[in-house]
Amino acid sequence: MTSFEPWDVIKMPFPYSGGGGPAQEQRPALVIASGRLESSHELLWVLMITSAGNPAWPTDVPITDLRSAGLPAPSVVRCAKISTIATSRAQKIGMLQRPAERAAIARHLALAVAPATGRQTNT
Repeated sequence: MTSFEPWDVIKMPFPYSGGGGPAQEQRPALVIASGRLESSHELLWVLMITSAGNPAWPTDVPITDLRSAGLPAPSVVRCAKISTIATSRAQKIGMLQRPAERAAIARHLALAVAPATGRQTNT
């Protein structure tokens, strides 16, 4: 079994509807959690990687070292799109190396999962 680490760039099957019905295409993603999640459940948390040519989202982070990431074209990490996938469906193709990109992704994720403040709940 392959072991994955945070910041690994992987390719994974991604379902879509083609002209002839449902199909799958290999798409890149960024591993953000593995460790115990992988060893206990054979799962990974990943962020979508998409073409830099798509309309930008506020939390997109450009990937500047395409060679190390194993990507053929300008791409961005879409921090708002997180998925859980089985490790058996993933194949490592590279790694996100640049500290500034890692820091930007970590910052977006921290803001996304931070508890809301100032809200009252009924208990």
